[in-house]
Amino acid sequence: MRDSNVSFATHSNRKALPSVDETIGEQADLLSSHLQSMSEALFPPTSQKILRKFTSGEAARLMGVSDSTLRKMTLAGEGPQPETTSNGRRLYTLSDINQIRQLLAQSTRGRGSIEFVPHRRPGEHLQVLAVTNFKGGSGKTTTSAHLAQYLALQGYRVLAVDLDPQASLSALLGVLPELDVASNQTLYAAIRYDQERRDLSEVIRPTYFDGLDLVPGNLELMEFEHTTPKALSAGGSGETLFFARVAEALDGVADNYDVVVIDCPPQLGFLTLSGLCAATAMIVTVHPQMLDISSMSQFLLMTRDLLGVVREAGGDLKYDFIRYLLTRFEPQDAPQTKVAALLRNLFDDHVLTNPMVKSAAVSDAGLTKQTLYEIGRENLTRSTYDRAMEALDAVNSEIETLIKLAWGRG
Repeated sequence: MRDSNVSFATHSNRKALPSVDETIGEQADLLSSHLQSMSEALFPPTSQKILRKFTSGEAARLMGVSDSTLRKMTLAGEGPQPETTSNGRRLYTLSDINQIRQLLAQSTRGRGSIEFVPHRRPGEHLQVLAVTNFKGGSGKTTTSAHLAQYLALQGYRVLAVDLDPQASLSALLGVLPELDVASNQTLYAAIRYDQERRDLSEVIRPTYFDGLDLVPGNLELMEFEHTTPKALSAGGSGETLFFARVAEALDGVADNYDVVVIDCPPQLGFLTLSGLCAATAMIVTVHPQMLDISSMSQFLLMTRDLLGVVREAGGDLKYDFIRYLLTRFEPQDAPQTKVAALLRNLFDDHVLTNPMVKSAAVSDAGLTKQTLYEIGRENLTRSTYDRAMEALDAVNSEIETLIKLAWGRG
């Protein structure tokens, strides 16, 4: 009888507890509210992210000219005039830099115009880079944001596509998924199966980086995972198959861009597969630890099997390159060094020569939803910032070289 009472009391106590969905819902609301308050404190609703201005030295390095060349152009009244500070420093916006690039390309000044304005030429196909991995925390979104911004800083026309429903890339690029992205304003609008489908050009929005546009993401993207099985079972004639829908959407805006950077979700669903089928190259981010390597092994096996099915269904799967990028790498960590050596022995040149080192500078910039390219050297410990920027530029420059090689540029 005593056991029965205990059982009844326990059951009564359990009934008094809130359900799991209610508990999770309360915690989600609490966290979302707190994050929104933090975001509004850093970036009030009326404000927009603005890219910092560049010193004449930084501008000259980006354009590959000397500071004296810029000074002569300013004195001659050629091109946009820089802002001059009280101590005589000249400051340029990225838009100013791109306008000067156009002027330099027209005059060439003894060099090829493509060195200043590296846009695609006739016969060079749109480069679509899918940044992906099965495991979260591998630095996928940070890599995507920094790569897109680096290419924009070099003068390319770049489109960043946030394919992840968590939309961290959108947030990094100044678009808050919960507040700034309404219904039918993500990539889903261009790949959906019903009458509300829109052209991709209608959902692309400019960013505060001149030359970098964004297709934002939010939870609406999950709809593609739910509607695709229905569309497959319905088997509508004339409908573009799911794996070709992202590529078809990009075809409509291809003439406006040189490079597309896709931040894929950290799982192999219909969204990721469609993104991979649209890609001309793939960057797999990997944290050099055995657990992450094991996870990546599973990811690659599953990707092989699923893409094999897509290929048999008529998908064209030819990449210009596939590369593995070591992220959050700590050169002094012996186990990480061994894992890195293992990967290089197995995959040889498919592993990028330059790793992205783990750096407090990247984490510090991320606290205010910024990247290293926008936060500025004066806002962080300079030695830490310089080391991180050196590694970051080396990684992105290596990827840029692969893009040029795919175009047939020496």
